[in-house]
Amino acid sequence: MNPTVARLTLRGLLGRRRGVLLLVVPALLLLVSAIASGSSGDKHDLAVKILGQLGLGTLLPILGLVVGTGAIATEIDDGSIVYLLAKPLPRWKIITTKLAVAVGTTWVFAAVPTLLAGLLLYGTADGLAVGYTVAALVAGAAYSALFLLLGVVTRHAVVAGLAYALVWESLIGNFVGGARTLSIQQWGLSVAGAVAEDGVIPTYVGLGVAVSLLLVLTVAATLLASVRLAGLTLAAEE
Repeated sequence: MNPTVARLTLRGLLGRRRGVLLLVVPALLLLVSAIASGSSGDKHDLAVKILGQLGLGTLLPILGLVVGTGAIATEIDDGSIVYLLAKPLPRWKIITTKLAVAVGTTWVFAAVPTLLAGLLLYGTADGLAVGYTVAALVAGAAYSALFLLLGVVTRHAVVAGLAYALVWESLIGNFVGGARTLSIQQWGLSVAGAVAEDGVIPTYVGLGVAVSLLLVLTVAATLLASVRLAGLTLAAEE
């Protein structure tokens, strides 16, 4: 991990416009949770809907998209990546450093608010709050890696990321059984279900499959992003 790259990446992610958006997402989750915590309905069902559908299913991928693409796509678009590539740094170290910053940022703005929201909604019972928090950690890392890769390979990373998160996962993945196997959201839910008590969190993908695919996606996306960044370097030198 390179401290200079990490500092520049973090500064870019926490800039005025993107920083405000990063604050809005967790604030919305906490606000909804605080309001819902005073309702008299089924606490378990309410917590599953808010933490699973709103938090893990909608807000987390949006946050991961903002952070993952913002870690490098902006630099590629405005050409400032050339100055970074001119440094004698291995391309894989640039990618892994940016990924580490993206993952850490996603955890701070997603996993921590998820834990707080879970405690507001359901307390410490059944391990539900902890389960969704762990899901936010593992899914957040996978989203960061995927969207960082998109930021390297295409100038339309945000559009592609939204298509995956909102169309594939939220629409197709929730209604077509086979599509759930290729959903980061469902992989995260499988991990959450294993952490919480049996039956507390509904899951649709086996734990072994979910963990394996989370690891494969994260590693593969990191490797492909490194290779693609090296290709950008060669093109610039030519």
